[in-house]
Amino acid sequence: MRLPFLLEPSAKDYLWGGTRLNDDFGKGIDLNPLAETWECSTHPDGESHVGGETLSEVLTRHPEWLGTHPLTTTHGRPKLPIMIKLIDAKTDLSVQVHPDDEYALKHEGSLGKTEMWYVLEARSGAELVYGFNRDVTPAIVREALESRSIESLLNHVPVHKDDIFYIEAGTVHAIGAGCLVAEIQESSNLTYRLYDYDRIDANGQPRPLHVEKALEAANLRSSTVPRQPMRVFRYHRGRASELLTRCKYFQVERMLLNTEIHRSLVPYQTGPNSFHALLCLDGCGSISGEGFSMNFFKGDCFFVPAESIPMKLHGKAQFLDISC
Repeated sequence: MRLPFLLEPSAKDYLWGGTRLNDDFGKGIDLNPLAETWECSTHPDGESHVGGETLSEVLTRHPEWLGTHPLTTTHGRPKLPIMIKLIDAKTDLSVQVHPDDEYALKHEGSLGKTEMWYVLEARSGAELVYGFNRDVTPAIVREALESRSIESLLNHVPVHKDDIFYIEAGTVHAIGAGCLVAEIQESSNLTYRLYDYDRIDANGQPRPLHVEKALEAANLRSSTVPRQPMRVFRYHRGRASELLTRCKYFQVERMLLNTEIHRSLVPYQTGPNSFHALLCLDGCGSISGEGFSMNFFKGDCFFVPAESIPMKLHGKAQFLDISC
């Protein structure tokens, strides 16, 4: 039977991270700082696990669980096309850019990286970087880097809880200090670091920059400051949902579950087109079907195979529901 299963994340201790993924989400991971948890990933730089196996091992045995969407197959081989992360930015992330698929395949033999951020928390005054505030040239950017004035060329955008940001490949960007973010992205770990505030790593060395590749991959035109989209909820008995992002790489919905008032269980079942991943952002409850029942808690991420058995959700919780 095609049943959902709980994923165990891998974790990263990048120097800009904090402690909130342990403090707020109960991850219980022995890293400090704890910058990222890769909740749903088959990327070799950080795989999710299922018991004693990697998620890629499980999906190699059961490729049908990925569904029939074209993105779930490459050169006739099954693949998980997305990655899901939780990110705790205690300090600013580097100013960086991800290449598009065409550039990445040509120069790195990798996928590019388009991503979206859903802001879980943001301290007062938090910002992010989103593109350039004017048209620039490689020469202008190099000069600004040399004079340490690069930030004067960048759009600095205020960030608030529940904001959504779609970061298309080629957009120069950075998550700012004080942001707690859920990130959904292509399955890629390809980042070109443009500027890093002259920080040093744990070994006392400056973190490497990738200026020339970043300039080749980046959109150097002025970027329009992103505006938050109109949010439209669909209400059903025991739940409400809204579409956050739909693009060629993934679809993300937010679901608010509350069966405590209505006393009715919410039906849930995936179709043949795509797997789903359910990331619990808040609350707790249970998911059950014929012959099984599992509890979920804040921070849990479930993989639900395509064409899953009919299930019921119960509890009071908030999810991101991610699919192709």
